Amino acid sequence: MITFASAQLWVHDQDEALAFYTEKLGMEVRSDATLPEMGFRWLTVGPVRQPDLSIVLMAVPEEPVMDGATAEQLRDLMGKGFAGTIFLTTDDCHASYKELSARGVEFVEKPEEQPYGIDAAFRDPSGNHIRLTQAYALA
Repeated sequence: MITFASAQLWVHDQDEALAFYTEKLGMEVRSDATLPEMGFRWLTVGPVRQPDLSIVLMAVPEEPVMDGATAEQLRDLMGKGFAGTIFLTTDDCHASYKELSARGVEFVEKPEEQPYGIDAAFRDPSGNHIRLTQAYALA
């Protein structure tokens, strides 16, 4: 059987991303392993109530893994919010909006009624787009 385990987001700074996802969004660290001989850090976080799911917070690699021009293109896309998106769900979008705003999360879209539910949006420190949705029950 195939199951979903992880999704990857590119980040500018892994420590900054770690602080954002744990301190502001309330996620927990799933793994944090550094391989100094390779200059590589495997860092994952995930929602407390979903222990089998994680987000890999992957630093944009240097050469020879990724050439400089490609890394710069990726950083540019990240800054525009087009390098990755995470969709989070909540039972109460308005309450979660207030709670996250109080923790310092800056929303780019306030909660708004949509045909599928109540939806809001913010970005992480690297520019990754995050949607927060309270889905309506299907009839």
